[in-house]
Amino acid sequence: MSEREWPDIGELVVSSVTNVKDFVAFVSLDEYNGREGLIPISEIATGWIKYIRDHIREGQKVVCKVLNVDRERGHIDLSLKDVNEHQRREKIREWKEENKALKWIEIASENSGEPKETFLASFYKEYGDLHTAFEDIALKGEPALKKLGLPKKAGEALIIVARENVKTPKVSVVGHLTLTTDKPDGVNIIRRALRSAEPKIQDVEIELVYLGAPNYRLKVTAHDYKTAEKAIEKSAKAAMAVIERAGGDAKFTKRGKAGKNG
Repeated sequence: MSEREWPDIGELVVSSVTNVKDFVAFVSLDEYNGREGLIPISEIATGWIKYIRDHIREGQKVVCKVLNVDRERGHIDLSLKDVNEHQRREKIREWKEENKALKWIEIASENSGEPKETFLASFYKEYGDLHTAFEDIALKGEPALKKLGLPKKAGEALIIVARENVKTPKVSVVGHLTLTTDKPDGVNIIRRALRSAEPKIQDVEIELVYLGAPNYRLKVTAHDYKTAEKAIEKSAKAAMAVIERAGGDAKFTKRGKAGKNG
């Protein structure tokens, strides 16, 4: 799917094979409203081809490279052999993501009453594709919506759909807390400190693990390292403040980044 009516030369396109002849295969370009393209036998595979149907068949989904576009005659020449396996997999993945994003737009359109075309025009203008826009909305919320310039109700519908459907990557940072106190009610002081170390921060997960007195592992997970690092500092300072006010000793050591996860 694309905001353009015709593909560019050199572009990779997802196509459905509609008809296979002895020396040519005809396909329908899925992302361009079913425009017809053709693949000559010389562009089906490398080397000599005895039977074209050994390499391509009707109903098959293929990824082709655009060799030539003649808009006046309505001809699109394609190559199958010029697409390697990595390119094919990546293109299919992108195509599937765009199809999912289109369905999400249809849901947002239905829920907000805003025409689907309004969403599409705004998404393509600001992002160039649909799925990237949804990822940005899921991660940033209101700031991403401002770029799109959509009506308030449409924006609210997009945020709901994005956060329900988009799997955004997350990162983690880890540190160690050392909390000690010799007060008679030291156990309660430690408990208060640990509760303070888990403030509610939007889109941030905080995990405390007991390692053995007086050490605790603090792990913070967020959508980006900047947010995670700010949150872990806030968490550690809150816990340390409780201990220090009670006359105890507290120390925090940041161990670094724990990596990304999906």
